[in-house]
Amino acid sequence: MTSLYTVRRADRRDATALLALMRGPARFEGYLDQFRVSENDLLERGLGVESRQEFTALVAESASGALLGHAVVYTITFTFDLRPTLVLKELYVEHTARSLGIGHALMAAVMEEGKAQGCARLKWDVLPGNLRAQAFYRSLGGAPDTQWQGWIRCLD
Repeated sequence: MTSLYTVRRADRRDATALLALMRGPARFEGYLDQFRVSENDLLERGLGVESRQEFTALVAESASGALLGHAVVYTITFTFDLRPTLVLKELYVEHTARSLGIGHALMAAVMEEGKAQGCARLKWDVLPGNLRAQAFYRSLGGAPDTQWQGWIRCLD
C-alpha cells in the first residue's frame, strides 16, 4: 500500500470497473473479439456469493477510487502432493499507471493469497514474445517451467 494506491480483494462493487480492466489483456493478447465475460458473470462466479467463488480478483485502487490494475487467480485444489496450486490467470496494470510498483504490489498480494490457501506453488503463462513481462516475472524469482509443454484442444 502506498499513498497512490491500495491493493485489496475485489468485491461486488468492482464488477463494472474490473470488467473494463479485463478488456486490457484481451486487447493486448489479441482475443478481444472473443471476450465474452459480462458483469453478471463476474458477480456469479467470483465477486458475489462466496460459496460459488470460481476465482479471486485483487485490485489496485487509486486514492480517488479508480481501479489501476488487477490480478485474477484460481485454485487447482488437488495435486500430486495434496497441496493446491494457485494459478495466475491474468495480471494487468493500466498503461498510465505503470512504473508505480502496482505490478509488484499485486504479485505480493497474489503470493499472500496462495500462502493463505496453503498452496505449494504459483503458476502462470506468459506470451512468448512478451519480454517485458518475462523480465518482470524473473525479477520476482519466477522462471519458465521447462518440465512441461503447454497444449490445448478446442472442444467446440
